[in-house]
Amino acid sequence: MPTAPRPPDRAAVEPSAPRWVAWLPVLLVLLDLVAEAVVPDAVAAGFLLTALPVVVAFSYGPVLTAGATAGALGLQFALAGRAGHLSEQHHVWVYISTLLAGVMGTALSWQRTRQHRTLLRTRTVAETLQRTVLRPVPERAGGLRVAGLYRPSQAEALIGGDLYEVCDTPFGVRVLLGDVRGKGLGAVRTVADVLGAFRATAHDTADLVELAEQLDRAVLRDAADRGDDELFVTAVLLQYRSGSYEVEIVNRGHVTPLLLAEGGITPVHCPFDLPLGLGHLHRPAADRPARPGPSTVPLPPGQTLLLYTDGVSEARDASGAFYPLAHRLAALGTTAPDRLVSFLAQDVHAYAGLLADDLAVLALTPA
Repeated sequence: MPTAPRPPDRAAVEPSAPRWVAWLPVLLVLLDLVAEAVVPDAVAAGFLLTALPVVVAFSYGPVLTAGATAGALGLQFALAGRAGHLSEQHHVWVYISTLLAGVMGTALSWQRTRQHRTLLRTRTVAETLQRTVLRPVPERAGGLRVAGLYRPSQAEALIGGDLYEVCDTPFGVRVLLGDVRGKGLGAVRTVADVLGAFRATAHDTADLVELAEQLDRAVLRDAADRGDDELFVTAVLLQYRSGSYEVEIVNRGHVTPLLLAEGGITPVHCPFDLPLGLGHLHRPAADRPARPGPSTVPLPPGQTLLLYTDGVSEARDASGAFYPLAHRLAALGTTAPDRLVSFLAQDVHAYAGLLADDLAVLALTPA
């Protein structure tokens, strides 16, 4: 059961500014004192301190901003008194201007801190939602060691249009990895619906093809509710029974998984069926061929099955070249799931820079 988000602590609530911005108030005071030393005594350099409260407000909270206002006024009084101009009219207006800047700076700092607190709480809720919709990948599930990577193209969104799930069921470990057509909140809704349907049926549906059919109907219902005839989800479903050293795979229009062994990397070819949500486009029942059954692929210890979305294989460098996934993994020289995923997390970003699409990766090997 997901836990409620904890309120942010006080230290986390204070907005952080770049270091150079945080040092601006000190530099302004130093500049003012240097000017006081080099300018004739007839001119009081405290005029520069009028901007101090607003500068402080960009980096610090309202209390420090109010304190900086009081300090600026005190220093202005001292500098003006030293020049013998303490009560002259133009200095009085400088004091008033500094006080007004202090009031506005304190209000600005309070509002900025309040907005930061709201954004922090919103992000905490979003992170809780992400952990609820996309649960952390377990290190072990049944007889499998598992490692996973999920990275939305928009980092601030936390959840994108890719999905994954790993369930230990009475029928063995069942795995789902998929990619929703489209982006934005509509894709997130479909991700939640498909994962909910998978979690509800994976423990009760014995046949892997029938499980895929139930997910197909769930996506079709979602498309009907939204009036979106083009909604679909490419997906690959996998089942592994502990000790069997083989996996059953159903591919619903998804990119081909890879099998990594010491001897090289091999694409796992299996019959393709229509993506989830498009199964009704088959020919009428009288002429319809039976749906392809699951493909059985040997998975002995030491070999790793890699499932991924096209956010990996279609990542492009500056010249437009696709990410050479198999070539990069072959050069890595390991089949350990955690090392594969860690490598891809860094290498895809280094190759393509900012992601144009979400990406998800699952690496599985017998424990």
